[in-house]
Amino acid sequence: MTVVDINIHHLPEDLFDNEQTLNGFLSTAPRGFGEIATVKTMDDGRRQLILEKPAGYQNLNYVEGDYNVDAKLAAMDEAGVDYGIMRVPVWQEWLRLDTCKVVNDNAREIVERSGGRLFSTACVPPWGGKENIDELKRCLDNGAVAVQLACHYGQLYLDDEAFAPYLDAINELNVPVIVHHTPLPVEWRSVIDYTNLRREYGRIVDQATAVGRELFSGMFDRWPNLKFTHTMFGGNWFANTALMTPHATHKKEAMQRLDPTGGDAIRKYLENNIFFDMTHPHSWGKEQVEAALRINGADHYMFGSSFPVFYSWMSQGVEFLKNEIEVSDEDREKILWKNAKEMFNLPI
Repeated sequence: MTVVDINIHHLPEDLFDNEQTLNGFLSTAPRGFGEIATVKTMDDGRRQLILEKPAGYQNLNYVEGDYNVDAKLAAMDEAGVDYGIMRVPVWQEWLRLDTCKVVNDNAREIVERSGGRLFSTACVPPWGGKENIDELKRCLDNGAVAVQLACHYGQLYLDDEAFAPYLDAINELNVPVIVHHTPLPVEWRSVIDYTNLRREYGRIVDQATAVGRELFSGMFDRWPNLKFTHTMFGGNWFANTALMTPHATHKKEAMQRLDPTGGDAIRKYLENNIFFDMTHPHSWGKEQVEAALRINGADHYMFGSSFPVFYSWMSQGVEFLKNEIEVSDEDREKILWKNAKEMFNLPI
């Protein structure tokens, strides 16, 4: 059975050796907002780029050697993954246009050297403006199959008016969007003290918040062509779907504490505009994954490994989806490759 992994991380292959590229990453993390970026050498001699927020609390580690094309293809071969879609993990929240161009150029080179097995996404600052839109179009002309966004930028989620010019362009071009999680939600202080709470639950909270804001803002009425694929199961959104779809009361109430209107619109957006990356699905559990597929529909989910956060996640995820969850053969094919082929118009 064909397998497509839509969540393979990409960084410039010479990130640790090219001073200008490395500085493009280090200098953009906003230290004034508590984002501390440093490079340190590991015990085995390899370097890593570390992101802390606040100082002393690690939220992201890029390890030298994990992001080259050979590492990607070797992991894919071992796991039985035929094709992969690449995106920059997390750092796209801050990258300037000049560094994004370096990222995009190397992604195109990797695609060419992969023998047709890897595909790129356009990494562009989301603020509109001719230069940014031109870079988006350049990436698409060079074969990018989607545009990537972070689920928030600084204090702003994607429903904010600041992103309107860029979303105008994406909507007009009718290009799919992959919305990657950020290390922590905007309000992050309550989750930082414990590693798993910070590095897993923090990302879940952020994605769930992003999906909720997109749904309740009505932004998909303004941009009906937008198709957002959110990582981390959209932050457990399958568990929120019924609760967060407005229901009218059948009795006279003293007051309306919740907005009872808009349920049909929310259901329409979930059907047409919101999709989900099954980020390392084995970690979530058999019952939870099967519930997600029942609630939101198998046509809304695609396999993603987050390689190389853990090398084992790619093979474990494939094994889990092929052999452990109880779904129809048709649905299994959808989540392993057919949805990705259709969403991103992959030539496979």
